[in-house]
Amino acid sequence: MQDAATIGRIGSISDILAALVAADGTGSHSYPAEAHPSMLTRSLANLADATHYLCMLHGRQPGVIDHAATRTTENAARAWLVQAADGFATERAFLTQVTVAVGPLPSTTGQSDSETAVLQQRHALDMLAQSDRRGCAMGAAIALVLDWQAVRNLLDVAAIRSGVEPKPCMLPLAPETLAIADAIAMEDEGIARAMQFGARQMLRQHRGLWDLLQARASVRARV
Repeated sequence: MQDAATIGRIGSISDILAALVAADGTGSHSYPAEAHPSMLTRSLANLADATHYLCMLHGRQPGVIDHAATRTTENAARAWLVQAADGFATERAFLTQVTVAVGPLPSTTGQSDSETAVLQQRHALDMLAQSDRRGCAMGAAIALVLDWQAVRNLLDVAAIRSGVEPKPCMLPLAPETLAIADAIAMEDEGIARAMQFGARQMLRQHRGLWDLLQARASVRARV
């Protein structure tokens, strides 16, 4: 992970958020990176594990983006939030479809503790996305959209392995998402700081999920 001082020297809020996702996001973690589309021999049990826990984290509505839409008053963000909420509703349906198709959650020692940990992560995301600190919820929503493409790589592999045709992702593209971040941050430096905080916390929860899934895969491999 990059330290706060290094990230803070990068420049605009869009540059900072892009750097945070690159440094601390899903794409930089070794576990989901193994699900690159060229690696279709990925363990089906690991894919099932990932989709089930992703569904536990993000499969419920309202989610991070839905909550952020009720906490964000900046006009510049409205159209983006509508597109992001609609797009993530489609992603949520796809995630559910793949989770059902890929099969049951693999039996793993410590199952109860794993479920408790992910439920705690979901609660943390709910609290983050409902924060009254102006900009915090929006930062979390932006980080989720930016990080989702790497998550989607794993979902696409799981879909192909389970006979489901991957669907196009309808979330806003990274350039327009980062442009919205700049537009919002122009109003107040405090909003920019809150957006950074929300983004960091969002990415931290995703990274925690991948750490957990990696540990579970290691446990199954030893059995």
